[in-house]
Amino acid sequence: MRTMIVIAALAAGALFAPAYALDSGGQPVVVTPIRSTTVTSTGQPIRLPDNNVEVTASIFEIAPGVTLPVHKHPYARYGYVLAGSLKVTNVDTGQSDVFNTGDFIVEMTDQWHQGSNIGSTPVKLLVIDQIVAGTKATVLKE
Repeated sequence: MRTMIVIAALAAGALFAPAYALDSGGQPVVVTPIRSTTVTSTGQPIRLPDNNVEVTASIFEIAPGVTLPVHKHPYARYGYVLAGSLKVTNVDTGQSDVFNTGDFIVEMTDQWHQGSNIGSTPVKLLVIDQIVAGTKATVLKE
């Protein structure tokens, strides 16, 4: 839990306002906020595991025209679009959102959805999961 508080405090400091600091070479470092939110892309409160948290970071690369299988995430998943255009559709409501290079995504939790690369170049995502240690971050719909 202490790790989560430290991560949250660091993230809050980085996201709420631009900050300036000096690195060892005396050059200024500028932090530019990307997004700050307390809810997922579908308006749900962000839910984290109560204990035994495992944080995982991955790079996903999705080829043009590919649609991922229908799936859901039991806990918080964050994505940063490094390149491309990703359409995410909630399969129960039909609501879709398009995320482009530079967008920060707080994915829906426990809702069936799928992502599609709608562009002509690969989608490249930095994905960060916070799950109960030893469990899976993604559940595929059977």
